[in-house]
Amino acid sequence: MRRAVSLILLLALAVAVSGQPLSSKKIDRLTTRVIKEFNVPGVAVAVVKDGKVIHMKGYGVRSIASGQKTDEHTLFAIASNTKAFTAATLGILVDEGRLRWDTKVTEIIPEFRLYNSYVTEDFFIKDLLTHRSGMGEGAGDLMGWPDSAMFTADEIIHNLRYLKQASSFRTRYDYDNLLYIVAGEVVKRVSGQSWEEFAESRIMKPLGMNESAASFRRIKDLTNIIDAHVMVDGRLKVVPKQEAKRHNSVGGIYSNVSDMSKWVILQLNSGRHGSSAGEKIFSVEAHREMWTPQTVKTVSTSGSYRSNFAFYGLGWNLTDVNGYLQVYHTGSHAGIETRVTMLPELSLGIIVFTNQQVPEAHEAITNSIIDGYLGIRGNDHIMKLREKVERAQAMARKITDEIWATVEEKRKESSPGPGTGSFAGTYSDAWFGDIIISAEDGRLRIRAEKSPRMRGRMFHYTANTFIVKWDDRSMDADAFAVFTLDREGKPVSFTMEAISPLTDFSYDFQDLCLVRREK
Repeated sequence: MRRAVSLILLLALAVAVSGQPLSSKKIDRLTTRVIKEFNVPGVAVAVVKDGKVIHMKGYGVRSIASGQKTDEHTLFAIASNTKAFTAATLGILVDEGRLRWDTKVTEIIPEFRLYNSYVTEDFFIKDLLTHRSGMGEGAGDLMGWPDSAMFTADEIIHNLRYLKQASSFRTRYDYDNLLYIVAGEVVKRVSGQSWEEFAESRIMKPLGMNESAASFRRIKDLTNIIDAHVMVDGRLKVVPKQEAKRHNSVGGIYSNVSDMSKWVILQLNSGRHGSSAGEKIFSVEAHREMWTPQTVKTVSTSGSYRSNFAFYGLGWNLTDVNGYLQVYHTGSHAGIETRVTMLPELSLGIIVFTNQQVPEAHEAITNSIIDGYLGIRGNDHIMKLREKVERAQAMARKITDEIWATVEEKRKESSPGPGTGSFAGTYSDAWFGDIIISAEDGRLRIRAEKSPRMRGRMFHYTANTFIVKWDDRSMDADAFAVFTLDREGKPVSFTMEAISPLTDFSYDFQDLCLVRREK
């Protein structure tokens, strides 16, 4: 009798832990509501449970221009979800004995240099993947962002030496992208294949990810692909897709939820796949290292779940949600947001891709599905996250509206600014190169020599400060330009800073120090 009671209690506990997962119809309703509330044209969702895909579907449209429907085969840029693939490519090379996680980067790339020599000398392969280099958040990203920047991988590797340390080596988490470019170069030099060729031949092809590609240019069929969408002046607008022409190991992969479900199953099987998980992409040991905490992060106190820790592994974020390990990553390109989430103890994986740059949309869907499995009731993630978005947007509008009101007052004055023409000239930064300011009809124009999309008008704000208003309004990255004058009042240098708190951190204007070049 006691054994029977114990069995009943165990069964009851199992039901309580598993909760009541959302049915496909409930996921349909959830996603349809997200599309409406967050103004997202198209979404694709897949749910993996116990090694099987139990939900996979596209919603809405690929593009507001074409009106074509999104489905499970629609391609999205997965953006920084690519980073886990890059970690896996290095893991494969470690398995083969061609690398160690603690191999020094200079052994593979002798010209690799960071700002401090002692950091360079002790910089391991593993350090390329962990966001603990000491460089600031997004440092140097303007060499690859926005997408039209014309820096080669060799130039970026060379220019790393000019990016000053923001913290001590291996002491603080600051998200970076450039070191994943270096990781891709390591794969190339060790394997003899480009990172793109290696990722496709050693990961995607064996998994049957036949519709995916390691870069935009390698996509075989473009008939079912999203357009990217951004809100511009209160209206949704199609913007060019980022192609990541040279830097694909950072965020260049294009895939769909059908193919990515195979990647998630591989992860939940610790690198094994195929019938009875009998084939291996990477070893259990390599997989364990990727999911091992490497860098301490700040635990969020405003999230939807009780969390006790937060770390970054190798290409993955690691945290706990109500006592369960959560392994996840997000990805962001202009007009695209993606998320891959796993709860390994529940053998659960959730993939959400969207073609609008509102990360709260994929977060609302993911958390609502997680709630079902954890038995949590009563959370309206859509409402909470929409209110969060509205608060952030209202705060940003207040800041930018006040600034533009000041600019407008200046424009009403008879003079456009203090000796406007004297600010014209070529200004150079050690890692970003030249920015050219020209005087046209008494007004200033600015353009970056190696980033064609970074061009626009300059408006006098206060004293020696101007506002840069980019011609491409989808960038949402207007900036202050603060000039330093010499004793004669001649501009000799300037620094920049984003105006809106919502500007993407990859517009790392604050890392620029632009010094006037004499003719």
